[in-house]
Amino acid sequence: MKIYRIPMVPGPVSVSREVLEAGQENFGSADLEKEYIELYKATEKSLRKIMQTKNSVVIQTGEGMLALWSALKSCLLPGDKVLVLSTGLFGYGMRGMAEAIGCEVRTVGFGFDETFTDFDLIEKAIREFQPKMITMVQNETPSGTMNPVAEIGALKEKYAVPLLYVDAVSGLGGSVVKTDEWHIDLCLGASQKCLSAPASMSFLSVSDRAWEIIEEVGYVGYDALLPFRTAVKNAYFPYTPYWQGTAQLNKACELILEEGLGKVISRHQKVAGYCRERIVKMGLKLYPAMDAVPSPTVTAVYVPQKISWKNLDTRLRAEGLVVGGNYGCLAGEVFRIGHMGTQANLNLVKEAMDILEGVIRGN
Repeated sequence: MKIYRIPMVPGPVSVSREVLEAGQENFGSADLEKEYIELYKATEKSLRKIMQTKNSVVIQTGEGMLALWSALKSCLLPGDKVLVLSTGLFGYGMRGMAEAIGCEVRTVGFGFDETFTDFDLIEKAIREFQPKMITMVQNETPSGTMNPVAEIGALKEKYAVPLLYVDAVSGLGGSVVKTDEWHIDLCLGASQKCLSAPASMSFLSVSDRAWEIIEEVGYVGYDALLPFRTAVKNAYFPYTPYWQGTAQLNKACELILEEGLGKVISRHQKVAGYCRERIVKMGLKLYPAMDAVPSPTVTAVYVPQKISWKNLDTRLRAEGLVVGGNYGCLAGEVFRIGHMGTQANLNLVKEAMDILEGVIRGN
């Protein structure tokens, strides 16, 4: 595979040398060595700071979809009611996931280019449906949009919904996520987006109420959360932990906290603003609707009518720039620029925009 000089794919993102080197040791057996327990605890402590939570954080071996599935399967039983709030591909995808478990699902859906605005409609659905769980995506990568979580958390509290499940995989570490303040019971994250580690680890915060429900459900599959409740205390994990992956995740968290979480988030916002400004100036159209909240970690752009996505992608790659295509109904119609994590670098994005503009102007 060719390595491109300017990587702007919205995950997995470019990994720093420090993070790569953190996984280069031949560690011992994580089941036998107390050093792994100390590493796990240190990584959990750092993740709590980034997620702004006092809840326990479970760290799993596997990319982000593992956390999404493990939280659903550990908390839901056939017949449970799940309210899916959606504005995009991953949001709507949760409907199929919950239905696969046998849940009764109701969806409050908005356009892929929109973000939550009709809170009266959402409140009505919560009041009438009385779900066990509300699911939502904080940052929709395919759409380049970011949904408000605080308002949903307030409604969850108002109507005593047991669980709020939030996919924050592509926003965590690059945008504000206030897990406890927003009443999130299951906040899901992964290593390969804003944290800028390899795509090998997933993690999620688990509230006390969520742990109670996990105990009641008693799910015991490979991806079950239940064994992690006592894993650190008993120094016994349900499967062999990935020591190198945990070490790389830990280093990635350290780098964010050393820079300062507030500064990291500001860096993402600044770079995103610059990217959107350049896109508009070169005559391209941003995908999110005018009243939608744009993502600070990824910008979604319509493929210009005068060139196909395949041709555009080929020409950008020839100049050393690789961006992201899209999926589902957006495939071939919308492309994405991933300015997250290590790629939230103003000089890198400026160079990417110069190349994109040159290709567009030269078409």
